[in-house]
Amino acid sequence: MRKGTGRWIIALTGAIAIVLLFRCFAFTSCLIPSSGMENSLFQGERILVNKWSYGLRLPFMSLFSYHRWMEKSVRNGEIIVFNNPAQITQPVIDQRGIYISRCIGLPGDTLLVDSLFNIVSTGRQSTPDEKRLYAYPREKERSMDSLLSILSIAGNQLMGQNREENVRSFSRYEYYLLGQAVKGKNWIYPLPEKEGASLKTLHPFVIPGKGRVVRVYPWNATLLRNTLVLHEGKQAEVKNDTLYINGRSVQHCYFTKDYYWMASNNSVNLADSRLFGLVPKDHIIGKASLIWFSQEENAGLFKGYRWNRFFSSVH
Repeated sequence: MRKGTGRWIIALTGAIAIVLLFRCFAFTSCLIPSSGMENSLFQGERILVNKWSYGLRLPFMSLFSYHRWMEKSVRNGEIIVFNNPAQITQPVIDQRGIYISRCIGLPGDTLLVDSLFNIVSTGRQSTPDEKRLYAYPREKERSMDSLLSILSIAGNQLMGQNREENVRSFSRYEYYLLGQAVKGKNWIYPLPEKEGASLKTLHPFVIPGKGRVVRVYPWNATLLRNTLVLHEGKQAEVKNDTLYINGRSVQHCYFTKDYYWMASNNSVNLADSRLFGLVPKDHIIGKASLIWFSQEENAGLFKGYRWNRFFSSVH
C-alpha cells in the first residue's frame, strides 16, 4: 500500500469518527415530515437539534441506561425533539421514533383541558405561529380564496365543511391579517367561540413531576394509568373509572420522573401528547435550534427553495 493511499484512509476514517462524535455528543439533524409545526417549521425543512440544551443525554442507552450531563430545565414554549414515549415495541428509549412538538406544560403546571385533552388554556399567551380552527360561511368561499391570494397565505387547505360552514386552520397572525382585510363585520370566527364551550366540561390537569402526587379522577384515570405502566414500571388498570395500582384502588398517584405536555402548532395535527401522552424527561433529545435547509414539498431540484429560512433560528 502506498503512503499516500494510507494517509487518505486515515484522514477519511478520522473525518468519519469526528462526524459520528459530533452527532452523538453535540448536534443532530432532523427532517420535518409534516405540517404539524407550521408556521414555526414547514414540511420538508431540515433542522439542527442542540443536544446540550437540557444537558447531554448519554448515547447507547441500552448499555449505560439513562444519564444526563449538566442537566438544565426545559422552558415553556420551546420546540423540543424527543423519542416516541408510546413505542413500547422498542424497549430502548434512544432507538425509538422521533417526534417534534412545542412544550406547553412543565412538571407541576396546571392545564385546562376538555374531555379529549385538547388544551383550552395554558396560562400563557399563544404564539403568533400557533394554529387553531376557524369557521366561516360557505357562501364566503370565493372571498376567502381571494383574501388568501392577496395576503400570500399559502398552503392553507379546506379542513372540513357542513351545510352552512367551511373550516380552515390559521395561525393567530394569519387570523389578524384576515381580520384587517375583511371590511365591515368579520365573518371568520374561532370554532370554540362559535360552539360556546362551557367551563363545566373543562378540567384542570396537573402535569406530574418527580416526587409529586397527582389526584385521580375518572377523566384522567386512563392517561395516568398509561403513564404509570409505560414509564413508572407499575402494574395498573382502570375499572369502572377507578384506577387500581397493584390490585388496590387509589385516589392519588406518586411519580418518580418529570413529565411534559407537548402540543403541535397546528391543533388539527394529533401528533402530540393527545396521541402519545405525557413525555418523560429521559425521552428528551434536545431543543430544535436552527433551520439549515428549507424547500417546498415535491418542488423538484431547482425550485421551491425558501432562501429566507436557511440558517434561521427556530422559535
